[in-house]
Amino acid sequence: MITASMVKELRERTGAGMMNCKKALTECEGNIERAVEILREKGLAAAAKKAGRVAAEGIVKTFITEDGKKASIVEVNCETDFVSANEAFIVFAENIAKQVALNEYTDIDALKAAKYIADENMTVADALTALIAKLGENMDLRRFKKLSVENGAINSYIHGGGKIGVIVELESNTDKVEEVKALAKELAMQVAASNPLYLDRNSVDQENLEKEREIYRVQALNEGKPEKIVDKMVEGRINKYLKEVCLVDQLWVKNGDLTISKLLEEEGKKLGAEISVKAFVRFEKGEGIEKKEENFAEEVQRQLSK
Repeated sequence: MITASMVKELRERTGAGMMNCKKALTECEGNIERAVEILREKGLAAAAKKAGRVAAEGIVKTFITEDGKKASIVEVNCETDFVSANEAFIVFAENIAKQVALNEYTDIDALKAAKYIADENMTVADALTALIAKLGENMDLRRFKKLSVENGAINSYIHGGGKIGVIVELESNTDKVEEVKALAKELAMQVAASNPLYLDRNSVDQENLEKEREIYRVQALNEGKPEKIVDKMVEGRINKYLKEVCLVDQLWVKNGDLTISKLLEEEGKKLGAEISVKAFVRFEKGEGIEKKEENFAEEVQRQLSK
């Protein structure tokens, strides 16, 4: 009989999850030493012990279907840039990007629970656990996004070997899909370089916009500007801000005489059809993850005091 105390002891010794400990004990009829070996063989003990370590390195990958109608972008994290360059880690990220593009998932949990595209005998979570055990670092399948289009095309751009990834969706009724895909690639490079916060002015968060407006008002007053011209100055600065944060209002990085909206207009005339940006997604590796700053002297002192 497998008791709660046996499960507790095995969990404390290995750091593995409760259900995995119970399964291992059941498999070996309560032999704790053999259960430890089973968990180690499956990589579950090693993976669990690493789970508390910060994974802020990693890679961003994209996948585009051959017809350019579906695309995905994923971020998979690890602890060091050494592991992020490992072939097995890269292949896992590529497989996950493909899996996301070809299926529908509501969130990360649903994706992790799904059968792994490269080996349907395991789930995505199992595949990640096995990779953690193999490469010896904590890892995390952090986020994903999928875009799809009926009329138009999607394309992607990866910068710095996976440091930044972008997918851009263009809508157009033209049958010249390859030309639209090429333009989507150009805009993906634009997004990678200029990091727009919004697609256009209609999608700007109004609360944030009002905060910017109030900041500019206070700045103008602190500069000693007359009250009667402050409002005009504020709106001028707001307009400049919107040109920086809205993709279609930005200047094209390859030709500063054109805005992105003007570029789309000119390219549309060449193809004899309107072209518009419907969506974009930009992932930057590790953004928003708080990295732990290690103090070597303090670490040595802690070890000596044990």
